[in-house]
Amino acid sequence: MQENHLFEYAVIRVVPRVEREEFMNVGVILYCARKKFLQVSFVVDEIRLSAFSRQSDLSEIICNLDAIKRICTGKKDGGPIAQLDLASRFRWLTATRSTVVQSSKVHPGFCKDPEEMLERLIAEQVL
Repeated sequence: MQENHLFEYAVIRVVPRVEREEFMNVGVILYCARKKFLQVSFVVDEIRLSAFSRQSDLSEIICNLDAIKRICTGKKDGGPIAQLDLASRFRWLTATRSTVVQSSKVHPGFCKDPEEMLERLIAEQVL
């Protein structure tokens, strides 16, 4: 019998005009300490984003999302934050920000397989 593992996740959002507090969900970052799992998955629907905000700079948004991915995976080109341990990287990525790409509050849960849960959350929260 496979046991459940505590995980935490946050939804990655694009907030084109921070002062209006309107956002579009584009990804999910999931951390499971016991499984040593930290991954992000994102889906940017360009047509939906341009309809949501005509002023959005898609290339800048993609660049920011790629930086999140490099930090998550611990890539050297992710800078000094990417070299931190998994928990520190997750906390840094999910810290409150007032930028175009930001995360929701962190939510906990239990799962058997963090990879499957990440896919499920993408389907529920983004697609």
